[in-house]
Amino acid sequence: MRSQYLARLLTGALLLWIAGPVHAHEVRPGYLELREIAPATFAVLWKVPMRRGARLKLEPQLPGICRQKTPPSSEGAAGSMIERWSLACDGNLSGGVISIDGLAQTLTDVLVRIEWRDGSVHTERLTPGKPSFEVIGAASVWQIASTYLGLGVEHILLGIDHLLFVLALLIIVQAWRTLVATITAFTVAHSITLAAATLGYVHAPQQPVEAVIALSILFLATEIIHTRQGRPGLAKRRPWLVAFVFGLLHGFGFAGALAEIGLPEQAIPLALLFFNIGVEVGQLLFVAAVIVLHRMWVRFEVRPMRWAQALPVYAIGGIAAYWTLERVVGFWG
Repeated sequence: MRSQYLARLLTGALLLWIAGPVHAHEVRPGYLELREIAPATFAVLWKVPMRRGARLKLEPQLPGICRQKTPPSSEGAAGSMIERWSLACDGNLSGGVISIDGLAQTLTDVLVRIEWRDGSVHTERLTPGKPSFEVIGAASVWQIASTYLGLGVEHILLGIDHLLFVLALLIIVQAWRTLVATITAFTVAHSITLAAATLGYVHAPQQPVEAVIALSILFLATEIIHTRQGRPGLAKRRPWLVAFVFGLLHGFGFAGALAEIGLPEQAIPLALLFFNIGVEVGQLLFVAAVIVLHRMWVRFEVRPMRWAQALPVYAIGGIAAYWTLERVVGFWG
């Protein structure tokens, strides 16, 4: 009785986790940029995330010494509303406070970047738990590294499509040595395209990439079902190869998210490196959580019914199929 109860509990928790955020990457990060174009005069760019076509109710609050110099203009972008205006300040921004009203009621974050005329830059990451900060001078190396490390961890842990792909790999691969090789191949592949796309060496349109990422999850779900039916395919025989090929596409997805966030011009390699490290840290945290859950499953000698074993895989495949159709319609429609 205890085993059956635990089986239902773990299966239900997994399905709730999978099915909850069906719209992967639905809430993207915001971006606030203040660029000094004349003494104490700043060009402001405010990129507000949108959800289901509606602008999130987020408003930047700037230091009281600053006033709006020109009225804002706005334009739509993929998943965001971009607003621009100029700002005149009666003195130095240092010591002033910048906050984002409404951020505490969301699940997103905002990257704030201030660039002065001498080329120095201050970068800050605001979150629902920390919606304001005091402006200081140029950002230190440690501040840039920690900011982009946190952004990388957050992106992968909120990137449900990437996590479902990793989960499907964990389900289909049984041997530890093969699992290490498969995860390593996925890591190497998406690191290559993340760096190449961010540095401008290659380019791929984001919407088709997102559609193929969803298709990669559907492919793995299908391969799991075929393997359980005694018809193992390429993903079972050469999982590291499948992980590498699709990992290249997932890297373009990471690069698209990083492009939306923006990179500090004076420290692009550093920010890119620590964003990628953050992605890997988040991925390892997820893999560790799945392994711990599996160990609990084995320890309590859970023997779920056949339908309960198949349900998570069909849930993964069903959600991936929905994402595929939704994203294909998005760039063909």
